[in-house]
Amino acid sequence: MDQTDEQNYTPERREFLKNCVALAGAGVAGCVVFSGAEAMANIVPEDDERLVTQRVKYPVGDGEMIAYLARPRDDKKYPAVIVIQEIFGLNPHIEDVTRRIALEGFLAIAPDALTPLGGTAAVGADVMSAMRSLDQAEAVKNFTAAVQYLKTHPQSTGKVGCTGFSWGGAMTSQVAVNSPDLNAAAPYYGTVPADDDVPKIKSPMMCHFAEDDARINAGIPGFEAALKKSGLEYQIFIYPGTRHGFNNDTSPSYHKEAAAEAWKRTVDFFRQKLA
Repeated sequence: MDQTDEQNYTPERREFLKNCVALAGAGVAGCVVFSGAEAMANIVPEDDERLVTQRVKYPVGDGEMIAYLARPRDDKKYPAVIVIQEIFGLNPHIEDVTRRIALEGFLAIAPDALTPLGGTAAVGADVMSAMRSLDQAEAVKNFTAAVQYLKTHPQSTGKVGCTGFSWGGAMTSQVAVNSPDLNAAAPYYGTVPADDDVPKIKSPMMCHFAEDDARINAGIPGFEAALKKSGLEYQIFIYPGTRHGFNNDTSPSYHKEAAAEAWKRTVDFFRQKLA
């Protein structure tokens, strides 16, 4: 699984993120990550009155996965979207992204990949090493199980999409490979699936990549060839002047214009494919 998001951070930023996660584990909410001279806070407040947010659990194998859920504050049914984290765990930024998706008119959940180890908060400052220790095959099963959970959720229309970033972008593609019931996938700068796995994908794909991301982008030609050979519906976008992590507004790699363009494309894609 992809670890490029971690590689793009300076030693100072890694230390800051460790402290941030430690604060979250201690129950201190709203951790703010600095990018240059600016402090980036949540775009959608945790207590936004337009939304209902809660911690939920859904069944996986012999156990349960912890997830953060956000949805519009009414009793309507909405298409569902799985949001998959970077290597930094289920942190305030990913929860914020989940709320942003919900405000676009979706039932959104962000599963905590570290549930088998007690959850991101329980892991604390060791979150990245914990993420690297995960059984990847089990992690794929745990995220794929979210598709079935959302298809039958009482406030879901039964249509399910998936998006994720870096580690989560790679995992989004794996969910597409392993869940024929997924209706749309929009991975961001994640390691692409093996060519032999591409024919297993049944959902339309919208893939976002950074221009300056050599290791990840090396897989694009073979991936696209496999998509074409399989006759799959897909779109691939490479954003000029961007680096890995360009959607993350708490990251030095954040690119406001590219992030906004990719976001609009993703939301429009989900609205079309999950209708």
